Amino acid sequence: MVTDKDNREYEYGGAIVNGFLMIFFVFILIPALIAFAIYYGGEDNLGISIGLSVPLFIVFILGLAGYFVQEPNEARVMIFFGKYRGTCRKVGYFWVNPFMTRRKLSLRIRNMDIEPIKVNDKVGNPVLIGMVLVWKIKDTYRVVFDLDSQSLGAAGGGVSNAALEKFVRIQSDAALREVTGHFAYDRTGHDMEEITLRDGSEHINELLERKINERLAMAGMEVVEARINYLAYAPEIAAVMLRRQQASAIISAREKIVEGAVSMVEMALEQIDSRGIVSLDDARKAEMVSNLLVVLCSDEPATPVLNTNS
Repeated sequence: MVTDKDNREYEYGGAIVNGFLMIFFVFILIPALIAFAIYYGGEDNLGISIGLSVPLFIVFILGLAGYFVQEPNEARVMIFFGKYRGTCRKVGYFWVNPFMTRRKLSLRIRNMDIEPIKVNDKVGNPVLIGMVLVWKIKDTYRVVFDLDSQSLGAAGGGVSNAALEKFVRIQSDAALREVTGHFAYDRTGHDMEEITLRDGSEHINELLERKINERLAMAGMEVVEARINYLAYAPEIAAVMLRRQQASAIISAREKIVEGAVSMVEMALEQIDSRGIVSLDDARKAEMVSNLLVVLCSDEPATPVLNTNS
């Protein structure tokens, strides 16, 4: 019968002995008993001497295999002849049953720089996007028993750092492609509320973090932080998109210039009328408006022309 406990992580409840205490038994008491058996057995009781010293020597050899040192933010998955017996997170120097397989895992936070990959954005433009990923192991049971480390390059059925990083990199690339496909690189219309890759960093980072967590949870890992650190158009369209951005910037600047020029012309006409400087008919006003707009909106300094015939 399979229970929930058989498919989740739990604390190791077996016997764990202080390592320094076991040093006395393994390196002092057992060698002393072996020496006693050999010395007092002698040639007369050779069979008894061998019968006592050989098992004690085997116990001594087995005892040497039970020691391990565990530092903070480390864990050992305890496996007894193929059966999961729990995860030990205690810190210190210990001794356990030498027949217990102990798979060491680091629970420390790890940093990974995902190299820029080429992805199509929402409107189909190829972009280069990369990110920085901070992750750690959360569930030791899933990491050891649900992740096929051999297919990822780990030898002997163990869980190597290279295998874990390869799995995280593959899943992160897939999540990054999925998220990028939902947003445009830059605004393509007049919708100012549209979230883009360029200016929607917080929203996109949160979405990216959630998508990666969904993929890594199956293997017992979690993302602490995921942030886009590189974003650019692909080289084949970079030059064209740069000209497009420059054109958009010029149009925006022109709109501001024209808006300001119209305000200044309006103010000038009002000042002339209110102060009674000169009386202008509609034709003169139109000519004046045209001249002022040319002066205010021109890229080059305007050259005044004096009309001496009027």
